[in-house]
Amino acid sequence: MLIRFSIENFLSFDARTEFSMLTGKSRIHSQHLIKPKSRNDIGLLKTAIIYGANASGKSNIAKALDFTRRFILRGTSSENKKIDFQSFRLDKEALKKPSRIEIEIKHKNKNYAYGFVFNRNIILEEWLYEINKSSEKVVFNREEGKEQKPIISFDGIRFENSTEEQFLKFTAAGTRRNQLFLTECRVRNVKANVKNIDDLLNVIDWFQNSLTIIFPNSKFGGLEFELKENQDLSVIFHEFLSYFNTGIKGIELVDVDFDKIKDIPEEIKKDILSDLSESTKAFITSPVENITYAITKDKSDEIKVFKMMTSHDVKGSHKQEFFEINDESDGSQRIIDFIPVMMDLMKDDNVFVIDEIDRSLHPNLTCDFVDLFLSKSENINSQLIVTTHESSLLNQKIVRKDEIWFVVKDKFGSSSFYSLEEFKIRFDKEIRKDYLLGRYKAIPVFGSRNKLSVLKRQNA
Repeated sequence: MLIRFSIENFLSFDARTEFSMLTGKSRIHSQHLIKPKSRNDIGLLKTAIIYGANASGKSNIAKALDFTRRFILRGTSSENKKIDFQSFRLDKEALKKPSRIEIEIKHKNKNYAYGFVFNRNIILEEWLYEINKSSEKVVFNREEGKEQKPIISFDGIRFENSTEEQFLKFTAAGTRRNQLFLTECRVRNVKANVKNIDDLLNVIDWFQNSLTIIFPNSKFGGLEFELKENQDLSVIFHEFLSYFNTGIKGIELVDVDFDKIKDIPEEIKKDILSDLSESTKAFITSPVENITYAITKDKSDEIKVFKMMTSHDVKGSHKQEFFEINDESDGSQRIIDFIPVMMDLMKDDNVFVIDEIDRSLHPNLTCDFVDLFLSKSENINSQLIVTTHESSLLNQKIVRKDEIWFVVKDKFGSSSFYSLEEFKIRFDKEIRKDYLLGRYKAIPVFGSRNKLSVLKRQNA
């Protein structure tokens, strides 16, 4: 679970600003909470809805989380490789300062604070703490040494013997200045040589297996193979598609003759097939028709190619008509992408961050998707964090005050977060109207139409 996330000098965030999933003082919708398991544990929210005007920076929280995830799991490719990010660009002093990211998470029944300070060339600091309400314990700490080498201490790691300690010291000494120590531990497979590093592995595992970030153009990958391997999944899809009233009766896998796909060059086809084994799976998208094909090889070395299609009832017939996925409306395609999200949200310990959840969706669908998760997740510890313009979610019958966040930019172009919890609002107050009137800011503010010189010229 995500506890807190703070950013400084990253994209549109200049000064340090913090987004939090900690519970506020609101007492309504107690089923929206992930309740603490002990006195020292931390209670969390299951949902956060982030509002902001266009270009306010609300999508940048998703980009910052995505950068953190990719940087931990992939790292840098060489010692001279620049760290690929953008610091705040509208302040000359910010260009000289390092950037900072810190994230607090709950995973495997422990709470962690992990973060790093960095610039385009090097990691200046890095740390990992185990935390609870009343204390914190350092797992490792890194700082930039005088000889341009990172100094990493492991005060919170208990070694079984000197060999384990030497191996971790060797890993630390080999960590490049532009590489995270956490990444180096993953790359060098430290867990095979050092036993008591569950805290490091838990943080890596959270980024790899719990956190999912979905951007407006993201597609759910691998669904074709999941449908092929799990027949019950088709039934679940049918139920969701019927619930959202898409008119689609189901999702079907249709076999394809690979040789008859004309708009994929033969050379590319041969390369794919030559690399294919029984244990591998491949995808290829035709550039003209924009159809994705799933390719696999069975135990008999036979190539299987198939694609996903939607089925519709035909009036006056017992047969069904099949449509390509890209023949469906953008809204239907978005719902198809969201169904696996909803299924995974119904499992414990998943965090989904969806940027612009309302893209291509009717306002009622957006509200229903969020409400469906909240109503069905009472005993499930997953989180849904979304950015949106859809104001109909601003309803205290659906969400709590502490679940609503706003992003604004100041006159210098710097973004910051604040929560609706900061405003004194009755539990029965209609907050949508006040938001649209600008009471909470985070809405577009337009200039004077009379000052638009282009319109003056056209009307002259």
